[in-house]
Amino acid sequence: MFKWIKDKLSKNEDKIQEEIAQEEIAQEEVVQEEVIQEEIAQEEVIQEEIAQEEVIQEEIPQKEIAQEEVAQKEAVQEEIAQEEIAQKEVVQEEIAQEEVIQEEVAQEEIAQEEVIQEEVIQEEIAQEEIVQEEPEKVSIFQKLKQGLSKTRHEMGVKINTVLGAYVKIDDEMLEDIEDILVSADIGMQTTMKLIDNLRTTIINEKVNDPAMVKPLLKKEVKKLMNEDLDTKICDEKPTVILVVGVNGVGKTTTIGKLSNKLKAKGKKVLIAAGDTFRAAAIDQLKTWGDRAEVDVIAHTEGADPAAVIFDGISAAKSRNCDVLICDTAGRLHNKANLMQELEKINRIIDRGYPEANRETLLVLDATTGQNAMNQAKTFKEVSDLSGIVLTKLDGTAKGGVVIALQSELQIPIKLVGVGEGIDDLQEFNMDSFIDAIFD
Repeated sequence: MFKWIKDKLSKNEDKIQEEIAQEEIAQEEVVQEEVIQEEIAQEEVIQEEIAQEEVIQEEIPQKEIAQEEVAQKEAVQEEIAQEEIAQKEVVQEEIAQEEVIQEEVAQEEIAQEEVIQEEVIQEEIAQEEIVQEEPEKVSIFQKLKQGLSKTRHEMGVKINTVLGAYVKIDDEMLEDIEDILVSADIGMQTTMKLIDNLRTTIINEKVNDPAMVKPLLKKEVKKLMNEDLDTKICDEKPTVILVVGVNGVGKTTTIGKLSNKLKAKGKKVLIAAGDTFRAAAIDQLKTWGDRAEVDVIAHTEGADPAAVIFDGISAAKSRNCDVLICDTAGRLHNKANLMQELEKINRIIDRGYPEANRETLLVLDATTGQNAMNQAKTFKEVSDLSGIVLTKLDGTAKGGVVIALQSELQIPIKLVGVGEGIDDLQEFNMDSFIDAIFD
């Protein structure tokens, strides 16, 4: 029994020893496997490192070569670029110098051309001014000449006919000329003076040729009309122009045209509608004011004319006007009332505007001939006239009254109307007038 147990235990022990041996073998195999695996792994790592090092060693020369090639290429490109820049700078400098030279030449040519053009322009302007000035003068004279065509036919043409009919100067020829002058409404008094003076001049200068009579007659007319009379209308700031005349002579129209004329000269104009008695006078004046773009101070019909003038003065001062034009009533049938009315208006102006320059213009209708002379004499008695405006000169053959008015009354003709247009009121020029009626 004990032996069996001992055998049993011996067998078990052998079995255990065998198992232990097997287990140790298995563990040793595992360890060896791990060692082998580790060696393999290490070998692989070493091989990989060797491979990487070989790659790196191989890449380094290639990289260095590439870098060297890049550096050489860049150096070459840099040299090329520097050379190109240098060449470009040289070219640009040459171009710049050439441009400077060309610019200087161009500037000099332009300067010379501008000088030439300026001289040409100045010459053209001078010629144009001469050309423009001449037509303007001609147009004004032509308009005056056209307006005086009836008077010229009545005087100039007939005088030429008479002078052409005589071979010598005698009393009969002078009588024929006298008749022509009277028919042109120069008036008997003025005509007699002209013929007497003409006869004296012919004798003194020993003139025998009838063709020389007309130039002598023109000189005598000019002497009688007194060229020293001031025919210019004062328009210096401040100025008050009082316009007088009978109804129907064209006072309202004259005021409108005069306003337009002064405004065209750059003057600030105001109108006072002092004719409060004639129906529609205020409305007509406002219409002319609108055409001339000039304000009109007006009251109602029948108002006191002096009150209108007073308001006109106040407005002219407050509005800083250059010229105040005052219309007046045209009643002549009662000289005493006319005188009182004008005296009252003049007192208002003297008190309200003492610093103002004064003009009193008498408007006359040229078609009325010697009747205009009678009106002028009447108004000269009741007012201090500074000038005469002769209207409708283009519609009459009686323009000779101009000579009579200025020679007998010694009142200057300042304006003449030679048409219906707003620009047809002209400043009176004695030489142009005489030429227009005789030539």
